[in-house]
Amino acid sequence: MKAGSAIPLWVVALLAALCLAVLAWTTFGFVVPFKHETGQAVLDTYFAGYDESAVFHMQKLLDENETAAKLLNAMYFGPELIFPALLTALLFLVFLRLGPVGSWFGRSLHPLAAKAIYLLPFIYGISDYGENISSLIAFDNGASEGLAMHLLPWMTRLKFASLAICFIVAARLAIARWLSPREG
Repeated sequence: MKAGSAIPLWVVALLAALCLAVLAWTTFGFVVPFKHETGQAVLDTYFAGYDESAVFHMQKLLDENETAAKLLNAMYFGPELIFPALLTALLFLVFLRLGPVGSWFGRSLHPLAAKAIYLLPFIYGISDYGENISSLIAFDNGASEGLAMHLLPWMTRLKFASLAICFIVAARLAIARWLSPREG
């Protein structure tokens, strides 16, 4: 029996379903109405990244459109409070379920490197929450908005980069597990 097989598949499936439900809530409850209201996408959805000028433009847009500002605030205090935690838990459980990290790459890894791979989902979660906090500060017209405006594009890039790395590692692990000889 492999180390990760103790995690029931139904737990992973339930977390995946919850992630999809919250993602649908975010998309259809906030992202689509925001785009309809402003003609512009929420910065959180810019997969390729953006720069500080986009943040400045969004800040100006939110200052002029109270409905859009309320939508964005509600998104951050609604589904965006729980989605990063759900997705982090899902990714972590997927990594655990795929088995011992030392055997993932067909050779033994340094124990510290093997354990560091399990941190990847948490890097995603922390960066997603960091992006959300930076957005709230940058668009609040408070004292720290300048720093938040500089950090926001980097937090978004870190979020999507770490998420992409998690998906690549999980796919690699699933393929390696599928191709590995079965233990009897």
